[in-house]
Amino acid sequence: MKATTQKPTKERKLDGLVDIAVLDDDIDFVHYIEDFLKEEGLYRVRTFTHPVDLLASCDQRKPDVVLLDMKMGPFKGEEVIQQLQDRYRDLCIIVVTGYPSLEDMRATFKRKVYDYLAKPFSLSQLRQTLKNAVETHDLGRSPQARLRDRLGHRLKLLRVERNWSLKDLAGMTGVSVSQLSSIERGTHLPSMESMLALCQAFEIKPSDLLLSIDF
Repeated sequence: MKATTQKPTKERKLDGLVDIAVLDDDIDFVHYIEDFLKEEGLYRVRTFTHPVDLLASCDQRKPDVVLLDMKMGPFKGEEVIQQLQDRYRDLCIIVVTGYPSLEDMRATFKRKVYDYLAKPFSLSQLRQTLKNAVETHDLGRSPQARLRDRLGHRLKLLRVERNWSLKDLAGMTGVSVSQLSSIERGTHLPSMESMLALCQAFEIKPSDLLLSIDF
């Protein structure tokens, strides 16, 4: 299986559900996990028993999380992980395996996967692992919501570092205290004029501000 340079389509998830792809050659296990995840009501689920089908589907729509079996007959989980990471640098991958070992676990984490679950695992274990992944990777929300949160948090840190009150910042920028508070809480994005005024007050370029929030 050779990695392609095809980019996933820009289809956006507007339902707030976390998109999970499951790859395992055990069809019964796949159906079991699929039923559980759908019943949780928090996830959109795609299931695959062949790596080629998984990769093709990811090219159409990048998942938020991949649950990946490491032992799949002639296919090696390590190779699938490498192909996924080559294509999607920030993809959250959770390994599941029926043949756990300390050596394999160490090798897996060196590949920067998010977590490692040994079969048989309880549904409560899977639930908690996914909950942690969602929180760590800030999944299931629109890009606009993530941008509001990250930008608001960064602006608040810049203000607090200078020991400025909201009233102080309002006086320097002409942006009202209520607007500044709303921006810092992530409720609203600043207008272009407000953004430029804030950057001027903090003596930072708008491009550097956006880079600092890794968005």
